[in-house]
Amino acid sequence: MGVLLAILAVLFLALIIIVPLVEKYAPKGESRDYSKISKWLIPLMAVALVLQLFRHYFA
Repeated sequence: MGVLLAILAVLFLALIIIVPLVEKYAPKGESRDYSKISKWLIPLMAVALVLQLFRHYFA
């Protein structure tokens, strides 16, 4: 249980440090094209669903 708490503490501290750095150095004013991401969303969700079904029935 102690190892789990240590891992969670390290991850939480890393999150506290990394998020402000990413926000500080992220490019400003850049418009993002979400159409490239959205065309992959449904196929990736389908793959995730199939993998979960295999995991459920065969694991």
